[in-house]
Amino acid sequence: MNASSAAAKELSKSQKRVVVIFLSGGVSQLETWDPKPGTDTGGPFKAIPTSVPGTHICELLPETAKLMHRQVLVRGINTTDDDHGRGAVQMLTGRKPDPAFQYPEIGAVAAKLLSTGSEELPGHIQITPGGGSGFNKQDAAFLGPKFASVTLADGKPPADLFRPAALTTTADQEREALRKKLNDRFAKSRRTAQTEAYTESYDQAAKFIAKGDVLSIGMEDPKVADRYGRHDFGRHMLLARRLLEQGVTFVKVTHTNYDTHHENFDFHIEQLGEFDRPYAALLTDLAERGMLESTLVIVMAEFGRTPRINKDAGRDHWPQVSCALLAGGNLKTGQAIGSTNRLGEHAATRPVTFGEIFATLWQSMGINPETTTINDPTGRPQHLAEGKVIRELV
Repeated sequence: MNASSAAAKELSKSQKRVVVIFLSGGVSQLETWDPKPGTDTGGPFKAIPTSVPGTHICELLPETAKLMHRQVLVRGINTTDDDHGRGAVQMLTGRKPDPAFQYPEIGAVAAKLLSTGSEELPGHIQITPGGGSGFNKQDAAFLGPKFASVTLADGKPPADLFRPAALTTTADQEREALRKKLNDRFAKSRRTAQTEAYTESYDQAAKFIAKGDVLSIGMEDPKVADRYGRHDFGRHMLLARRLLEQGVTFVKVTHTNYDTHHENFDFHIEQLGEFDRPYAALLTDLAERGMLESTLVIVMAEFGRTPRINKDAGRDHWPQVSCALLAGGNLKTGQAIGSTNRLGEHAATRPVTFGEIFATLWQSMGINPETTTINDPTGRPQHLAEGKVIRELV
């Protein structure tokens, strides 16, 4: 390894990053992080010990349990809202929804505050199991399209992103030079929010064109792909690791759909069977590459599930209690914060709000959430979180 590549590797280890694994639909806390075996609400699964003495999680997560010393378990989060959309807004922005004002999602804020400006790929990337790939203009809100997400549906790039084989490199360069000349001339007299959005989207696409190999997980050692799993979520988590290694500031991976109003237990056997191994593989890889301390990993959902089991063997929406799993980011890991009552109905000790989660994540990334602000379109400073830092964690 030459001096420049060694320096680049060290810079990669120190750069701050965030990755969110969003268990969309509302994963059951009772079948994951807060099991209550032997109770009327507990369901059929056992609680197993973890690598942190005294901390137990559901038996469906054996690989995650082995790595609990690298993580922090936060129990008893109250999201206050049982609507999927509003609950997701709270957990992804740290704010209650406001019909008169849209606050940017965590990925956009991270791309703005943590990016160095020298990254070779867009700073805000979302990997989804379905839908279409493309350039999102909404989730950055007033921060603008520069910090909006690029969506990789099923880990695939936006359509028609790469140069057609029939177009030569020289012709493509000449075409790009003409486009830039005309675009610059137009912008001098007609610069608008729409032209800015177009320019930013084009720049993001150009970055992907230059670094397109990062999306080719087939280049990985087959043993690595096997370790993550050959299913969709395994591939998406492996892609997330590749993106983080290439300097992407924020990656969100969605695993869906945990909205288990019917057959909750069978569904969690299947879904958590997919989740457990790839998640453990990601944590292990980040740690072995020296990147975990500078990368904050968050596992969360929009709310939890009812302790009561309904007539369809399902669990319904329960915002009173959900959990989050945090790792890396210089957190004081190997501990659990908060607890719930015997039936898992509400927080018994150390209740936590989504605002506190957000304040803590920014603090762990070296940003003081009490003094750091971002200006909204009116020029008013907006704080990063509606809550205090969980001091036990940082």
